[in-house]
Amino acid sequence: MPKMKTKSGAKKRFRVKKNGDVKYTRMNKRHILTKKSQKVKRNARKGQYLSSDKQAKTVRTLVQG
Repeated sequence: MPKMKTKSGAKKRFRVKKNGDVKYTRMNKRHILTKKSQKVKRNARKGQYLSSDKQAKTVRTLVQG
């Protein structure tokens, strides 16, 4: 049976940490930054972890193949 391929979209958007948590980059940091407040831009710098275990499990299967 052939190996499962990693979903390339998930590979670009998520990272699976050693303890199994799924980390992703927040939105609102790409363009039209002049309209956005300092607070929004500052908070968007930080990464975030998926809160739901079900979501994290789904993404883990996509990333790890």
